[in-house]
Amino acid sequence: MSGGVKAYAAVDLGASSGRVMVGRVGPDSLELTEAHRFANRPVRVPEGLRWDVLGLYAGVLDGLRVAGQVDSVGIDSWAVDYGLLDADGALLGNPVHYRDARTEGVAEQVWARVPAAELYARTGLQYAPFNTLYQLVAARSGAQFAHAERLLLVPDLLSYWLTGEQGTELTNASTTQLIDPRTRKWSYEVADRVGIDLGLFAPLRRPGDPAGVLRPEVLEETGLTGPVPVTAVGSHDTASAVAAVPALGERFAYICTGTWSLAGLELSAPVLTEESRAANFTNELGLDGTVRYLRNIMGLWLLQECVRAWGDPELDGLLREAAGVAALRSVVDAGDAGFLAPGRMPERIGEACRASGQPVPRTLGEITRCILDSLALAHRRAVADAQRLAGHPVDTVYVVGGGTRNALLCQLTADACGLPVVAGPAEAAALGNVLVQARAHGAVGDLADMRRLLTRTQPLTRYAPRGDTAGWEAAEARLATG
Repeated sequence: MSGGVKAYAAVDLGASSGRVMVGRVGPDSLELTEAHRFANRPVRVPEGLRWDVLGLYAGVLDGLRVAGQVDSVGIDSWAVDYGLLDADGALLGNPVHYRDARTEGVAEQVWARVPAAELYARTGLQYAPFNTLYQLVAARSGAQFAHAERLLLVPDLLSYWLTGEQGTELTNASTTQLIDPRTRKWSYEVADRVGIDLGLFAPLRRPGDPAGVLRPEVLEETGLTGPVPVTAVGSHDTASAVAAVPALGERFAYICTGTWSLAGLELSAPVLTEESRAANFTNELGLDGTVRYLRNIMGLWLLQECVRAWGDPELDGLLREAAGVAALRSVVDAGDAGFLAPGRMPERIGEACRASGQPVPRTLGEITRCILDSLALAHRRAVADAQRLAGHPVDTVYVVGGGTRNALLCQLTADACGLPVVAGPAEAAALGNVLVQARAHGAVGDLADMRRLLTRTQPLTRYAPRGDTAGWEAAEARLATG
């Protein structure tokens, strides 16, 4: 490891906003500052819901201009979505949003060729209607697909525009349902049986691999002086976030909170049992041969959609009101795919409560409390189920990501799990992105060294569980029989 402080630009794209962060890493220092933040607003056009990927790329260029001279650039984003390129390398239309309805009924077509149990045993990926595999089966009869010569996942597409070089980063590729988590390579048998040509994908890259250098045109537009390398990071934002879990040891669970909650364990091998499939756990790939064994939970999307429907009231006020509402009065299943689509979220939560025979929350505070209790309950179930299915006990839950700023949710999660919660860092994905770049460029050591640096430099808050978990057990039973 070389001495001195180096600067790394982390492009971190979430489902509702993007940001360019600058991380400065020294032998015993790690500082993260925000250079530029921009909205990520999907657009509904006649053919469906699409990402404004050109707007995102413009935000990236603006952010690099503000960031100033850096030693490397890395990109992470949400998973599963992609762009198609023609033979000239031009984008064939805006990428389809994973909440688009085009995959309705597609899973059954896939399972007719590869039964669901076998698909899980081969790929380890939980069922979600938007998995890339189902998106590709839905898309392959379209005009764009007929002209496609290359498929790039969203962070790889932006990296290609920055560098002119194409690759497919492994942690994100593992969310396509086309990777074998045991070999960490493509599953050609699955692809062949469902009629997907894996030649569409660029060669696999791993976190830390070089991904090219900024093109001269990008240097001119951003004012940077070349060469500026682009480094592959854990380009699935959850992979980067888990890399930034400040755990010392192996007996921990994590919850990456934001639009989604991803709750689970870091393991050395996938869990591919039928019981694991039935519990809807996924095996995604992480750094250094690790597996992210986790369950997808709807997350703060539920609250974000309510806040939007209510005309964007101030969040702190909602949380104060929610804190005064009786605990566990009503809960919903925060993993229910019925909450996936946007629109009418307060009404849909009320309808779910009514259907399960629970009181319907009426006020903004009651609905907010219902959401937070429901998320904490889902966190409890995921952490308990993961330990049981993997045979991997834990003694601490680490909460990272935007939800760390929600003290009520963190405390409720500690109460529900009956375990201490350590919350922080909030910008885990960006920090993990930065640290993988830093390691690739000799500024920090292995994954354990990265995590030790995080514990020494990042603000963390500890929440102790309050009392017994009987109320949570009763709420869980009520939801199961509702």
